[in-house]
Amino acid sequence: MSQGFFSVQQACPKCRGRGQMISDPCGECHGQGVKEERKTLSVKIPAGVDTGDRIRLAGKGEAGPQGGPTGDLYVQMHVRDHAIFDRDGANLHCEVPISFAQAALGGELEVPTLSGKVKLKIPAETQSGKLFRLRGKGVDPVRGGPVGDLLCRVILETPVNLSVEQKAFLQDFDKSLAGNSKHSPRTNSWFDGVKKFFDNLTG
Repeated sequence: MSQGFFSVQQACPKCRGRGQMISDPCGECHGQGVKEERKTLSVKIPAGVDTGDRIRLAGKGEAGPQGGPTGDLYVQMHVRDHAIFDRDGANLHCEVPISFAQAALGGELEVPTLSGKVKLKIPAETQSGKLFRLRGKGVDPVRGGPVGDLLCRVILETPVNLSVEQKAFLQDFDKSLAGNSKHSPRTNSWFDGVKKFFDNLTG
């Protein structure tokens, strides 16, 4: 068709380049040759996928124009948060609550992993926040590479709902530690640091 000094070529708007017209088009596809349907597909999720990974389903996409080949369907993964584990690439993180007695005297705890329970040995005099690494107990990456680790951070849990007798016992125990710096090295170094800080301000 002509537009002033220019000539423009385009497909026929009636037959859309097919070379023929459908005199009695189908009521469902309106002569397009395809119709929209809703279908539920099963997708096999490989172990180790992460948020943002895509799975390709060949031939499950949009129908090709003019009888061309069907396209592919890409399913994008979104991994939900877990109640116990936080993921960081191939590594997993978790917090493990321990009692005051376990932290002071040491012991063993059962820790969940993706392959079952394992024993975590807690050394005596473990401080809250100590990080333990269980090698090879993380995620096996879907694209290959080394298996990640499970990093367990122990958190000291303060006892609650104590009885009068239990409170008295703790008070007696606390008195037995008072004045002896060898029992609380971090506390004493912290107070020393605070003292130096204020001395520098006033000096």
